[in-house]
Amino acid sequence: MLTTNPFDDDKLHEECGIFGIWNAETASAMTALGLHALQHRGQEAAGITSWDGEHFHTHRAMGHVAGNFDRDEVIRGLPGRVACGHVRYSTTGETALRNVQPLYADLASGGFAVAHNGNISNALKLRRELVRRGSIFQSTSDTETIIHLVATSAYRTLLDKFIDALRQVEGAYSLICLTPEGLIACRDPLGIRPLVMGKLGDAIIFASETVALDVVGAEYVRAIDPGEIVIVTEGDIRSIRPFAPMNPRPCIFEHVYFSRPDSIVDGASVYTVRKAIGAQLATEAPVDADLVIPVPDSGVPAAIGYAQQSGIPFELGIIRSHYVGRTFIQPGDKVRHLGVKLKHNANRALIAGQRIVLIDDSIVRGTTSLKIVQMMRDAGAKEVHMRIASPPTRHSCFYGVDTPERAKLLAAKLDVPGMNDYIHADSLAFVSIDGLYKALGQERRAAVRPQFCDACFTGDYPTTLTDQDDLGASTDQLSLLAERVI
Repeated sequence: MLTTNPFDDDKLHEECGIFGIWNAETASAMTALGLHALQHRGQEAAGITSWDGEHFHTHRAMGHVAGNFDRDEVIRGLPGRVACGHVRYSTTGETALRNVQPLYADLASGGFAVAHNGNISNALKLRRELVRRGSIFQSTSDTETIIHLVATSAYRTLLDKFIDALRQVEGAYSLICLTPEGLIACRDPLGIRPLVMGKLGDAIIFASETVALDVVGAEYVRAIDPGEIVIVTEGDIRSIRPFAPMNPRPCIFEHVYFSRPDSIVDGASVYTVRKAIGAQLATEAPVDADLVIPVPDSGVPAAIGYAQQSGIPFELGIIRSHYVGRTFIQPGDKVRHLGVKLKHNANRALIAGQRIVLIDDSIVRGTTSLKIVQMMRDAGAKEVHMRIASPPTRHSCFYGVDTPERAKLLAAKLDVPGMNDYIHADSLAFVSIDGLYKALGQERRAAVRPQFCDACFTGDYPTTLTDQDDLGASTDQLSLLAERVI
């Protein structure tokens, strides 16, 4: 199989998006719409679970929301005024229906469905302990450990069991849980992964991004606070904070790449922040050039900011076709090269003879940047300068983001001049970590903990990484760790 999306394949991928709604006449249909808006967060599989007051109903499928949840018979099979949904992107592990969320189980207290954005960094240790106590796992997902922890908790009420479970997990999580007692939404004490709340008439909605609220016509109420649990029941909304307060560390890459530019994250417009990052990049790494060209689509806002700050004209030098997905042909080298051009093509008449500045959001393995630079040279560019709207990605993420092992990250192996030699550009520069914080209106001082999780750039992980540090793990356990299929 040939993937004709060379620019997206070498990106960091957010592994999932979640959506939940309480007290809506067409809850499952609204959830499907919300998941459409979150499709960029996970494009491999999708699922919806609804509750009609007596029974739970679930439909999960591989592929996009469109084609799986736009059929009347599917929505009719998900009745009820309450629903939660999930879009998923797996990493290197098993791609199987059993790992598609929401995960559901019948507990002593009744049905329990959970949709999870994040990654439990001690899931393997917990899983081993639970299996020894008799738990039988049905998936390879770290999310399933939460269900087993709730099921085996000695506390009496479901809410207390849920809190007890969360006290035992490490890492990052935003959760939406559907139970007969109500809809539960929560965020880990550091707030690494995002979660917001909205309102549509009498309906209460939770989602990974505000854009999902926009799509269903809901009003944004607020972000769920780090460490907060919100419980929605008939006629009542409660908020509790059962965990010790911590300095929040939301993921900084939500602003750089993950979130849609029309979303609001941590009170800031993602589009505005990305333009500000581009402007900061122009200040830190100017270049004498004729055109500023974005790598579509994620590089566009930063390129606009760079162009405005530098005074160099902004142009669309790479044209993307939005009508090509995957092509199922056996690729030889020549066919593969032609397949790449189906998705992105250089605007040759614009580029020929010009000194250009290419703006992209990140460099991961470097294979994408190498292809783009070569594409510009083949189109006749006189000079090709690469500018990146984030610092070098030197460390893997263990909080729900698909990143290669560190040995495969280009910035972990080479310094910036070495990276420039690898991609064959005339020059290469990244925005500094201090510049990134400045674009976000903050300051990253060494004397205090940073306001974001920036571990992919700095290696400063805000939580313990029990499973990663377990050097005694067996081959099978390490294989399971590599899957991280959430």
